[in-house]
Amino acid sequence: MTVASGVGSMPGTSYDEALRLVLGELPDLPHLPEVPGRGAQATMTGRALAVLAGLDADLQPAGWRLTGSGGSPGVDHRRARSLLAQDLDALEEHTQGFEGRLKIQVAGPWTLAATVEKPRGDRVLSDRGARRELAQALAEGLRTHVADVRRRVPGAEVLVQVDEPALPSVLAGQVPTASGLHRHRSVDPPQASAFLEEVFAAVVEAGGVPLAHCCATDVPVGLLVGAGAQGVSVDLGVLAASAYDDVATLLERGAPVLLGVVPSADPEPAPTDKQLTEQVLRFLDMLGFDPAAVGASLVVTPSCGLAGATSTYARAAVRQARAVASHLS
Repeated sequence: MTVASGVGSMPGTSYDEALRLVLGELPDLPHLPEVPGRGAQATMTGRALAVLAGLDADLQPAGWRLTGSGGSPGVDHRRARSLLAQDLDALEEHTQGFEGRLKIQVAGPWTLAATVEKPRGDRVLSDRGARRELAQALAEGLRTHVADVRRRVPGAEVLVQVDEPALPSVLAGQVPTASGLHRHRSVDPPQASAFLEEVFAAVVEAGGVPLAHCCATDVPVGLLVGAGAQGVSVDLGVLAASAYDDVATLLERGAPVLLGVVPSADPEPAPTDKQLTEQVLRFLDMLGFDPAAVGASLVVTPSCGLAGATSTYARAAVRQARAVASHLS
């Protein structure tokens, strides 16, 4: 049976409201929502830094910056960790007796390296040693984080979505330097794969199922799967045809494929449930699949996070994702 889920972020500033919406409207595959409207500590980057083990950070005017491993996190880093702990408390409270799949999200090593600065400035991406240390800290932190979620929600099969929106730019050498005048050197696929392998392996060791999310056009699905991702989350509306074969391979295996089909911002005109269902059916037809044969692998989601949407539209979007999943079933 095809089910629906969300990508990650939700609008507003109330975590309880976002969590109730997710658990109420997406019962077959709820996710631990991110609510970045609460501040930088609750964004995708702040959330991932809260998971890191052995590295500290603080918030600068230019964004997040690592401060070393001296056990002295800045006030904003402490706030990020506190928010995550509070959100996990809320999840535990609202999922008493829950059994089934539950998805959590974390920014991946390459997106973090392209976003966070080194202690002396410029992106972690510019320093091979620093980016290796960051990936290792993320992997170690995920072992603890996933185990904590499994302890809090013992009936859950925990899917861990590693968000890598910056990965295509990292591979193509398109990430700008701090000055904006140059670009960081491209990272070769074997090295990119090595750091991802470490993170995905940590998820498996902690008892989770690693997925990879990227809503860019040129998603390197083959690289992500080769590194250990057991499923992918993509934006069907922009996905390049070059990725179709790798997605087809996942469907043949019965692996999770999360297809972003519902617009993540209120569109004009709004597509109907029928139009979105037909979009998925055309995609499956191009791949040569009978919808009934791969329905259990498919998950319908919005095209990306919903943080930029209104609360009213966010609710409508998750309901539409659920409606499309029902039609496909």
